[in-house]
Amino acid sequence: MKVVATYNIKGGVGKTSTAVNLGYLAARDGLRTLMWDLDPQGSATYLCRIKPKVKGGGKALVQGRRTLDDAIKGTDFDRLDLMPADFSYRNLDLDLNSVKRPTNRLRRLIGPLADDYDLVILDCPPSVSLVSENIVHTCDVLLVPLIPAMLSVRTFDQLVDFIDGMDGRKPQVMAFLSMVDRRKKAHRDLAERLPQERPSVVQEVIPSLSLIEQMAQHRAPVRDFAPRSTATAAYEALWARLQSRLAGKA
Repeated sequence: MKVVATYNIKGGVGKTSTAVNLGYLAARDGLRTLMWDLDPQGSATYLCRIKPKVKGGGKALVQGRRTLDDAIKGTDFDRLDLMPADFSYRNLDLDLNSVKRPTNRLRRLIGPLADDYDLVILDCPPSVSLVSENIVHTCDVLLVPLIPAMLSVRTFDQLVDFIDGMDGRKPQVMAFLSMVDRRKKAHRDLAERLPQERPSVVQEVIPSLSLIEQMAQHRAPVRDFAPRSTATAAYEALWARLQSRLAGKA
């Protein structure tokens, strides 16, 4: 079982749309896939048409009074399940801080699912916190969407420094540009330059398209309602790159 996390210190960069679209594509390709919506806002849960509620909340999960298996829901798509968000996740840092070995708690919660799933995708809240440390220790690939702006790149560099300074298990970092408008010279230049300057940034980009925003209307991945679109092709390319990384290739 492999674990991927869509994560960034900043919000509004395309983490949830990436998690939902890649989760859908993984399931389509035959992988038994679980998405865990760790963001108390519950956007991935909403897109998957699931109620954002976990009995006992995050505290029950962290303290072991409820297992993930008890709370997982099926989605409208074969082989794609969802562990829903719960608004109590806003207190997850405090809940984690109350248990032993708090930085490895999420990894221990996911571990028993290894026989049931091939891939777990964590849709993560924007923060630098105890939850963030758990995410880094849990995942095999940290998938980081970056908007094409230098402040976003600066935040990414801070994230890389944060990971480098941590002890214990560390993931591969795979960053990509999101919300790219190729009509803008600055966006085009950054999309070309950044993968050359930073090896952890891949060449695949996700364009800035209203079609991706329409996921909230359709409550579905892009490929489900626009299979021949540019947006779908972009997510397909990103998924292919991620598969290579998970397989230990470039």
